[in-house]
Amino acid sequence: MPPSPPQKRSWVRWLVVGVVVVLVLVVGGPFVYIHFIEGPAPAKLSLSTATTPSTASTPGKSGSVPLAGTWKIGSGSTAGYRVKETLFGQSNTATGRTSSVTGSMTIAGTTVTKASFTVDMTSVKSDRDLRDSQFQGRIMDTADFPTATFVLTKPISFAPIPNNGVIKSYPATGKLTLHGTTKSVTIPLTAKRTGNVIQVQGILTITFGDYGVNNPSGGPAQVGNSGQMEFLLNLEPS
Repeated sequence: MPPSPPQKRSWVRWLVVGVVVVLVLVVGGPFVYIHFIEGPAPAKLSLSTATTPSTASTPGKSGSVPLAGTWKIGSGSTAGYRVKETLFGQSNTATGRTSSVTGSMTIAGTTVTKASFTVDMTSVKSDRDLRDSQFQGRIMDTADFPTATFVLTKPISFAPIPNNGVIKSYPATGKLTLHGTTKSVTIPLTAKRTGNVIQVQGILTITFGDYGVNNPSGGPAQVGNSGQMEFLLNLEPS
């Protein structure tokens, strides 16, 4: 059999090179972007890394405020989302957060009898404008559903009262309204009191379809059917 003409061999060689280049761009490009350009996502909100507001260490007032009464959302409170993205086989965690959180809780004796909190969804921001425009638009439609709320429907008992600075876990059962849909949920909480501030942290897995939320997947970025809602609240005496 006669050897292939030089022209054909050259064409095949360039075709192979082209395929290799495309593979490098498709696989290597997202790897470089995720690991070296975008960088790691912020750590999950937790009490162990939370900064306690200065009101907790006011001289002569630490621990002086009784638990019974009304507590309101204070400065430093944060709420947001955390979802896993896959871009051409490379995994990434996307987060968006806001400090626009309002609400209060009422304590009678050693029981939380009432609590309600509202998050301004129009103010949730990530590190990417394109992601934010998708979140505000087709995903969460914040023009029509600008807030998310949680209302406690079952009292929370924390007896015996934990010592100052001790972290304890509690379940919070209530109604979560997200994207205009209300569902009964139970959120696992961790909480601690430091002086005159009660800090509460929670994280809840949200199945998008349960709340009529469009799957965040778009273009080459793929997201599963669920994400996480997370929050860290600083509650101060009202």
